[in-house]
Amino acid sequence: MSSADSEIVPGPADGPALRRIVLKLSGEALLGERQYGIDPERITAVARQVAETVRLGVEIAIVVGAGNIFRGVAGAARGMDRSTADYMGMIATVLNALSIQDALEKAGVSTRVQSAIAIQEVAEPYIRRRAMRHLEKGRVVIFAGGTGNPFFTTDTTAALRALEIGAECILMAKNAVEGVLDRDPRVDPDARLIPRITHMEAIERGLKVMDTTALTLCMDNDLPIMVFNMADESNIRKILSGRRVGTLVATTKEEQ
Repeated sequence: MSSADSEIVPGPADGPALRRIVLKLSGEALLGERQYGIDPERITAVARQVAETVRLGVEIAIVVGAGNIFRGVAGAARGMDRSTADYMGMIATVLNALSIQDALEKAGVSTRVQSAIAIQEVAEPYIRRRAMRHLEKGRVVIFAGGTGNPFFTTDTTAALRALEIGAECILMAKNAVEGVLDRDPRVDPDARLIPRITHMEAIERGLKVMDTTALTLCMDNDLPIMVFNMADESNIRKILSGRRVGTLVATTKEEQ
């Protein structure tokens, strides 16, 4: 166990350290052992962690990516117009959002899917005030469809939605990676975890936290990001109890 894992971050004495969060799930976090698609066991594990978060009294919104589905059609998308490919990705996030909604409701959690692209038969349109009202009522809100615009990633969606709803932190879930590493572990097996870093340092060093647009948006608005391994089902609970897990990305060293 690293010193970062055992460090305590001050939080309110009468409850969780965070009251409203955005959980960013990559599509790959839903893969499990599959090459593409959705692993039912993995999505059930995600639902368990989110349900526990709700029971702690934390308001949680989820932004989900689509790498698990879109990689399955990557060959067909190669050479495609970028806008068209991005719209395909937005539709794929709706598929993931509905899968997460189904798993959460089976776990007894009241859930709403809001989509930035019109698909009213299965999802509400994204309306900021309605989303905040759902959160206040203890419902989990899943934001699908990205920002509704091509050329923006779901990382940027997470940053944008977090700021819009007044979230205190983005929890950036990674698949089998403990946090932000100083080098690419696929190239260098000696890559080490960085327990704390500023947004600017992450941008300057080209570290794989979020895309640059999302990182800049978080930096300009003093929004911290906690990058952690979703495979450890105790990690979200640790974060909400005020313990340092993975990597904290914040505007200044002092905030960390």
